Amino acid sequence: MLTPGERAPDFTLPDQDGQPVTLSQLLAEGPLVLYFYPADFTPGCTKEACTIRDMHDEIASAGMRVVGIAPQDAASHARFREKHALPFTLLSDADKRAIRAYGVDGPLGVGVRRATFLIGADGEILDAVRADLRIGRHEAFIREAIAAGPAGGCD
Repeated sequence: MLTPGERAPDFTLPDQDGQPVTLSQLLAEGPLVLYFYPADFTPGCTKEACTIRDMHDEIASAGMRVVGIAPQDAASHARFREKHALPFTLLSDADKRAIRAYGVDGPLGVGVRRATFLIGADGEILDAVRADLRIGRHEAFIREAIAAGPAGGCD
């Protein structure tokens, strides 16, 4: 998994509407909370997405935006986003290029590790957390990023 101080690998992935999105485009709007999750509609991923949804206004008020990445296709992401009223972008990484580039591919290439990165507008990874089963660690990580402001990292 990538660590603080490293450059975030750029990518081009389709969003939930099938439109290509690059990391460069996302960072042009400021710092980014980028989270990787295993699958749409699973209990843990739904809980994580809804928790982030509920913090979305705080994230935006801190000058950051949030984007999720998972290997499901754009249509699945669109349904997931609509069903749970998610106000943030979901990107499809069906071939797992970004997932591998960020070092969050599952053991033996199966699945996706649950990880969250705080990326500065300059593309530097400011902080990161991986916790596959302890979803609350991701919420705490994001709350620390909000408290630190868009240029700060988390502990």
